Order: sequence, then C-alpha cells, then structure tokens
Amino acid sequence: MTNKGNVLLTGGSGFIASHVLDILLDHGYAVMITVRTAGKGKAVLASLPDARRHLVSFSLVDDVAKEGAFDNVLQSSQFDFVIHTASPYQLRVEDPVRDLLDPALRGTTGLLRSVQTLAPSVRRVVLTSSSAAMLNPVHHAAVYDESCWRPMTWAEAQLPHNAYEASKVFAERAAWALVNGSDDVETATETKTTGGGGSRATSFDLAVINCTYTFGPVQRWLASWDAVNASNQRIRDCVLGQWKTAHGNGAAQVPPTRPVFTWVDVRDVALAHVRAIQVPSAGGQRFYVVGGHFSNGQLANIVREGWMQGGGEKAAMAAARLPSAEETPDDLPADVYQFDNRRSRDVLGLRECRSLTESVLDTADSLLALGARCGDGK
Repeated sequence: MTNKGNVLLTGGSGFIASHVLDILLDHGYAVMITVRTAGKGKAVLASLPDARRHLVSFSLVDDVAKEGAFDNVLQSSQFDFVIHTASPYQLRVEDPVRDLLDPALRGTTGLLRSVQTLAPSVRRVVLTSSSAAMLNPVHHAAVYDESCWRPMTWAEAQLPHNAYEASKVFAERAAWALVNGSDDVETATETKTTGGGGSRATSFDLAVINCTYTFGPVQRWLASWDAVNASNQRIRDCVLGQWKTAHGNGAAQVPPTRPVFTWVDVRDVALAHVRAIQVPSAGGQRFYVVGGHFSNGQLANIVREGWMQGGGEKAAMAAARLPSAEETPDDLPADVYQFDNRRSRDVLGLRECRSLTESVLDTADSLLALGARCGDGK
C-alpha cells in the first residue's frame, strides 16, 4: 500500500489513540506515536502485526505541558498531519488552575506553537476535545450542535467543581484563538477557513473532534482496573458486580445516569479523527461526534441479556454479578436533550455509528479478557 502521509499521533498508548492508530494503518499512513515511557512505546509496537510494525515508531514525551515538549519529535521527521489526543496527566487536583487549567492550555497551545515554528510541512492538526466543552448540564439546550459552548468564565473555571469541564472549554478555545491569531481565549471559536472563507494565523488548519461519553473495547492491555477510561468505568463497575451489591446487603442499586445521556463508540470516534485529516473541508471546523442516548439501566440490561444468551460461564456470571431487570430502571428522561450530528455525518461521512448493544458487549468482553491479566503494558 502506498504511504498516504506521515502522522504524529500524541498520547499513542491511550484509549482513543489506540483505535486511531489502527485505522491510520488501515488507511496506509505511517505513524509516529508519543508515549510517556519507553515501556509503553515498546508494548504498542509489540501488539502490532509483523506486517505493520515497520510503519510505526515512538518518541518519548513525558509531560505534554512542558515548554517545548514536542520540539524534538517535530524535528525528528517530516509530518503531514498531527492528531493530538494526549492530555496532561494529574493524579491529584488540589489547585484547579495549577493542576488542570494551566497544563491543559499549555499542552494544547504548546504543541500548536511548536508545529507552527518547527513543522512547516504539517497541513492540519486534529484536536481531541470533548462534549464537556459543549454541554451545559445545569441548563441543557433542547438540541446541541457544534455552535454550542459550555458557558464558562475564567473566574468560574477556577471553582473546583468546574475544573475538568473548564479545562476542556479553555483548551479548545485557546486552540481556536491561536489559529485565529486572537488573544480572546474566552470567546474564540471555529474558523471554517478551508473552503468556507475566513483567514487564519497559522500555516496549518485545525479540526476538532468533540466526542461525548466514549464506550468501546479496550485494546492491547489494561494496567489495572483503575486505568479504565472514565466513560467505560460504568461498564467496568457493572461487569465486576458492583451494581449488584451496591447496598452491601445483596440489594442492587444502579447509579443514576445524569447529567450526560449521550454516548458514542470509540471506533467511530477514531474514524472521525482519521476522516478529519482526509477531508479537505473539515479544516476550521469542530465536529460533535455522538452515536445516541443511553442510560445506566440500559447498559446493565444489555450486558445481562447478552451474557444470558451466550450460556455457559457468561450466563453464570450474569446471574452472580448483574442486577435483575426489575432492579435496572431506565432513568432516561422523556424530555432528554437532543443532538444534531449532521456535520459529522455529512462532512466526515459518519453515517452509521455502531449500536449501543454492540458497543457495550464488545466493551464488556474486552474488559473480561484484559482484566484477567491486569498489569501487562506498564
């Protein structure tokens, strides 16, 4: 297969990036991933088929928020595209500005500045953002689309309960501000520079993937049960029986789903990232990538019914670990907010996302398989 281009994929051992890597290789790209440790880089390479391993290399970036963190890797090769999935890693957040907001902004703008200065061959950067930069759980919109931003001032961002969402809002705003040549981080938004007029201040354009809760199979390794990505943690808790024994007295309690009721499969998110470097008109736009609505009750019912139908050991696990149908109420509101994902369907071609049943059962199976050998890939 002819090389379609060279891609720098940051955070290459992460949940979303793992699937992005596979699709990039499917489409004929050569990929350099960044990882925090050599062990993770070697583990990714070892997980690849022999025929593909020569197309992937890795570079160490131990802290994406450091000044010049990506300078060495950007000067090591000539890249056509950058897909930035990496985010600052904080085990403990004591000061929202110091521990989350500043690292999130530096990790994003630092990469973009380094690309502008050191990598003139890069034509487009694709940034992994989040629906946290869009949704307003306090006062949900009737319909969400790419024009929606979570209302957030810098003063509000410094409140501890807003820190995570604020880091997503301001990191994405800062990216658009840099590309636009603006100093106004609180209001900067998409530029639509490619095929839609407008202007930009950088030699590359920007596309942003705003994915909602992201379910789907965990690949390659699972360092520990605590290492499961945040969205999949609810499926992890379900398959480990934590919803069955939440009260400690044998009575089940499925936790409430609120405040977010939308989901998407990681494989569809990964495809969106790759399409975003392939489609010329994707430049200068953000894309709300969402597959549908869900509730925790639906997740539990899907796992229980799927395992019961499989019979054998899984059926036994379903009986032992999962709440009954009577114990899994569906708390999806009748007036739940809607979403408009026409842009991701029309521009990126994501016309048929995976079903909730497929995504949840694939996730559960991957957790069972990898959980049996937690610790690989450290």
